[in-house]
This record gives sequence, C-alpha cells and structure tokens, in this order.
Amino acid sequence: MSLKTRNALVTGSTSGIGLALARALAAEGANVTINGFGAPDAIETERAGIEKDFGVKCRYSAADMSKPADIAAMVSEAEAAFGSLDILVNNAGIQFVAPIEEFPIEKWDQIIAINLSSAFHAIRAATPGMKARKWGRIINTASAHSLVASPFKSAYVSAKHGIAGLTKTVALELATFGVTANCISPGYVWTPLVEKQIPDTMKARNMTKEQVINDVLLTAQPTKQFVTSEQVAAFAVFLCSDSASQMTGSNYSMDGGWTAA
Repeated sequence: MSLKTRNALVTGSTSGIGLALARALAAEGANVTINGFGAPDAIETERAGIEKDFGVKCRYSAADMSKPADIAAMVSEAEAAFGSLDILVNNAGIQFVAPIEEFPIEKWDQIIAINLSSAFHAIRAATPGMKARKWGRIINTASAHSLVASPFKSAYVSAKHGIAGLTKTVALELATFGVTANCISPGYVWTPLVEKQIPDTMKARNMTKEQVINDVLLTAQPTKQFVTSEQVAAFAVFLCSDSASQMTGSNYSMDGGWTAA
C-alpha cells in the first residue's frame, strides 16, 4: 500500500502514540503535519527525522488543542502547505484522576476541550475539503474507556464515550463522499509516560516492577501485555487503505481483551 499522494495531520504527535502514528503514515509516503507540546529542539529533531527517514515533507503546528481558532487555523495551514488534507488523526489527549466530588471544574473543562471538542473542531474544518475531493480518512484515538468506565476518571471516560458517538455521526454524514471515520480504542499502551510512572508506583505500593505491571497497570487486560504504539499505528495505516473503504463508523478495540468481558 502507498499513501504517496496523501497528506496527513496528526494531533498530539510529538511523542508516544501520536508520533508513532505520524511516522507510520510517513513510512507509507504521506506528507505529515505533526502537532503537540514539548521542547522545541526535541520537536525539531522528530520533525526532521521523519523527513530524513521517509523522504516526505513534515511540518509542525504549535496549535493549542484547547483553542478552536488555533485548530481551525492548523487545518487550514496544513491544507495550504501540502495542497490537501486527506488523513486526519485526532490523537491529542490528557488525563486527570480524582473522585467526582473533588474533580476540579477547570480540569473537567480542559479534558473535554482537548480530548473531545478538539476532534470536533478539526473534523469540522477538514470535512469540506475531503467532501470536495471525494476521499478522506478520519481516525480518532479513543480508548477502552470509550466502551467501559473506571473510577475517578469521569472527564476522560465522558470524553472518550463522546468521541465514539462523534465518530459514528461523522461516518453517517460522510458515507457517500468517499470519507470514512473510525475509532481505535487501545487499552494500556507502553509509552514513556507509562514507563515513568512505574518507579513511583513501586515505591508507593511497596511492589516489584513486575507486580506493578501485572497487578496494577495490566490487571484489566487478559493478555497481561501492553499494546504498543506501533500496533495502533499499523492499524491506523490499514484504515487509510482502499481495503478499508467500507469500514466506517466503527470503534475498534485493541485492548488485550479488556472489553471482552
């Protein structure tokens, strides 16, 4: 499969799952706009690395995913830079954990804005071009929490359930325009962010590394294995293929069996 004629935008893609998504699309020949926060030098290293490794064009947008005007401008600039925006991956997300009665209102608003509303704003801006060109792929990174809940994650679970509903609605609206919209819902993914949490959890719970991984992080995943960023990215690439043209409006679990129960 080749995406050499395609241009992609991946939000929240300066590290972790998003960066893997951007690199996987670039590996198939797509030009990519990456987006996210981080140290400027580190972001430039990743941007330049994508161009060097895959021979594509890669640009960076510093758009703030909590600001609708930034998101609309990011989509417009991505279209102008490459001539089209064919693949939109809404991956940006944050997390906060607290009991509902103690959940800070500003954290609720921030998570809903970044994890849910940002996808709406990006899709809204990208849809006219995709409809006009009669081709497009919209992929939303959801979560096992788009299907099930966990305590103390009210905003995150609400946002991810909302992403699933948004995806279905968009898929129906764009079904006759050659544009698909789907969710990928990973369980726990092995990322630097997760890895960094392990030593603190070992100390707090007086556990070994193996106990933290199996009894805390992977307790919900029957395979007792992490999903990898590369696995998520590989499936996203498949959803961009012509073979997946009739796959739309779906929420695909990649969670080691978490939501099978």
